[in-house]
Amino acid sequence: MVGPIRGPSSRLRGADPQMRISVAVPLYNESSVLPELLARIGRVLDSLPGGPHEIVCVDDGSRDATWDMLKDAARRDPRLVAVSLSRNFGHQAAFSAALDYVSGDAVVLMDGDLQDPPEAIPQLLEKFQEGYDVVYVVRVKRKEGIVLRSCYYLFYALIRLLADVRLPRGAGDFSLMSRRVVDELTRTQERLRYLRGLRTWVGFRQVGIPIERAPRHSGVSKYSPRRLLKLAFDGIFAFSIVPIRAATLLGGLTIFFSILVASYSIAAKLFFNHSPQGFTALIVSMAFFAGTQLVFLGVIGEYIGRIYEEVKARPTYIVQETIRSRRPWTQSTPEPTEIYIAATGGGGLENA
Repeated sequence: MVGPIRGPSSRLRGADPQMRISVAVPLYNESSVLPELLARIGRVLDSLPGGPHEIVCVDDGSRDATWDMLKDAARRDPRLVAVSLSRNFGHQAAFSAALDYVSGDAVVLMDGDLQDPPEAIPQLLEKFQEGYDVVYVVRVKRKEGIVLRSCYYLFYALIRLLADVRLPRGAGDFSLMSRRVVDELTRTQERLRYLRGLRTWVGFRQVGIPIERAPRHSGVSKYSPRRLLKLAFDGIFAFSIVPIRAATLLGGLTIFFSILVASYSIAAKLFFNHSPQGFTALIVSMAFFAGTQLVFLGVIGEYIGRIYEEVKARPTYIVQETIRSRRPWTQSTPEPTEIYIAATGGGGLENA
């Protein structure tokens, strides 16, 4: 049963008055939704106890006015940390960059298209106050078309079947994580990241809550079928070696079947003076096993390609610029008195 999105509960109002919340948001060509996004997140943070809270927005190489709007917003709102990547590194890399810049005791990950409603953050905090280190959102009543929803369902079913860790079905990136979970995620050195899987892999106490997925506020989805397929491959190959083991299993079954056919052929020749016929069956079998070999060569190539990407040890992302207030924000400080602008290097390590 999906409950309504509520405001902060009385339990939250009695929470640690010093607790700070960070909201991490990756953005790519989201100029049409950015003002509404920042306004809604700001209203939610204003209603939460503790603080000062912060919003970390990572511009993933946008080609529209997203970065200019972020810079302007950061100069007006001392809670906002704006990070610009040198080019488009991808959704998961932008999330990783955001995690490197957050400083809160609890961190909320959410997409920037407002399909993840900021008003659900207090519900995540309620579970966090109960002692959970990860509170993830299970997406229900998705607004995508039936074909895309079917692909999502098939992917979650497949990755639950193949993965070494038990990934929750229907759980997206929208989640709240404790500081220690974030620290463990930032310690991982993987370049081809699937954060939903890494979030499950680190362990600790985790719980999911169902939240209805809102329709996209404006614009179009940045996940093309090709990018969705790549994300699915990253999730499967990062957390499972079952595809390679499947090649071994199929090879063993093929050998066993070949021994049976050879035994039958010898017996038919020796005892019945009959040589088995079947030119068509022979050609079909050869084509089938040749195709199977090529498929598993491709599977092995996927693993080798990922090893190749990892051993190059390139940074997951490169930061071009950051904008933030030098002075910590408090309720009595409505405007930042100083803005810090720096050019930064890869991996979120500042050169200035």
